[in-house]
Amino acid sequence: MPGGAGNVCVIGGGLAGIAAAVRLADQGLAVTLLESRAELGGATYSFRRDGLAVDTGQHVFLRCYHAYRGLLDRLGVAGDADVQSRFAVPVLVPGRAPHLLARRRLPAPAHLLPALASYRLLAPAERLAAVRAAAALRHVDPDLPETDDRSFGDWLADHGQGDRAVRRLWDLVTVAALNLPSAHASLALAARVFRTGLLDAADAGDIGRPMVPLIDLHAAPARRLLHRLGVHVQTRTRVRWIHPETRGFRVGMNDGEIAADAVVLAVPHQVAASLVPPVAAPGAGDWQRLGAAPIVNVHLRYAHRVTKLAMAAAVESPAQWIFTRPAPDGEQHLVVSLSAADAEIERPAAELVATQRAALAALFPAARHTPVRDAFVTREPRATFRQAPGTRAYRPATATRLPGLVLAGAWTDTGWPDTMEGAVRSGQEAADVVARQLASRPRHHTEAAR
Repeated sequence: MPGGAGNVCVIGGGLAGIAAAVRLADQGLAVTLLESRAELGGATYSFRRDGLAVDTGQHVFLRCYHAYRGLLDRLGVAGDADVQSRFAVPVLVPGRAPHLLARRRLPAPAHLLPALASYRLLAPAERLAAVRAAAALRHVDPDLPETDDRSFGDWLADHGQGDRAVRRLWDLVTVAALNLPSAHASLALAARVFRTGLLDAADAGDIGRPMVPLIDLHAAPARRLLHRLGVHVQTRTRVRWIHPETRGFRVGMNDGEIAADAVVLAVPHQVAASLVPPVAAPGAGDWQRLGAAPIVNVHLRYAHRVTKLAMAAAVESPAQWIFTRPAPDGEQHLVVSLSAADAEIERPAAELVATQRAALAALFPAARHTPVRDAFVTREPRATFRQAPGTRAYRPATATRLPGLVLAGAWTDTGWPDTMEGAVRSGQEAADVVARQLASRPRHHTEAAR
């Protein structure tokens, strides 16, 4: 154990909490993980419907998500996620053949230049302007405060990007990655996405997808690993309060309380603001300013296959990103993932289903006359924080003013957008901070005598 004894309570069993618990256990600390839901995984979870395991939302990742992919390796499930050999996305427009937007096997940034120069959904002059904007974006520093104060949409307009180019090119990535359109998204976070994911390294943006339900990719293997590491996991346990004591903390739950030398608070910002002691984070009231942005997923289970595409993006359509999910033989389960779904989150399910059935019929001719055996909607009202200009000022650092109490979650100041990568990075950083703080804490005389 590094530097001294310690037991740590991790509150929250999402990816940040799992990553923190694994890292803490690796450092020889005794860990208890508390999760309010029945399963681990946080926002990345699944449920059963008609014999199928259905993910509440379609999650993808990029090759440059090194921390997240490292966690999959540690969980022993890296083989259950598929990563493209090179970035390639079929882009669909109603009434037109798909256009494959793909990188070439060239060093960065040349790997994307042919794709932009030949992107036939834009006019030649728009393509040239897009190439110039992409080159300029490589020089935007996402860590400067003034970068976060500006919207990506304003920057694009200043770099010659018209409405059609934004809709048909830039928002393909921005809406999916930041859960906001370019007009409302932080330039800093957009620059992080485009630079890290697409521009700085040739293979960084290759897209990865889970090939199994999220419960089998995250929740179940995390349980197994944490058990092997000696972490005590309590699900269906809601934390009510955290009280600092002379040495350590006391954590109150719906079924009792426990003492801990340190606490990792790895829950959404709305919950964290209600639990963190005021002395630890006097500015916690400002966390509410991060807000929330919704995602809606419309599931359509066709009686027969209507497309051979495993994944596609749509423009000039009510659909956005479309994914094929596992289904019984002969059938096809398509998920239409709608990010930045403020207009859809309250719409009736029947209306959403009808809209997307019509949208897919316009994109896939075979869908026009193929029966739909099941259709339903999943909603994530608080899928991410609202990644708008100026939000970095409200994202807290890992350490609080109380040594031993730290924050984790994709909403904290990771420098990354609200992604699975950001969540894992935050959990690992929180664990490292806690381990250092416990190691530097003066040991009680009874401990020293042992």
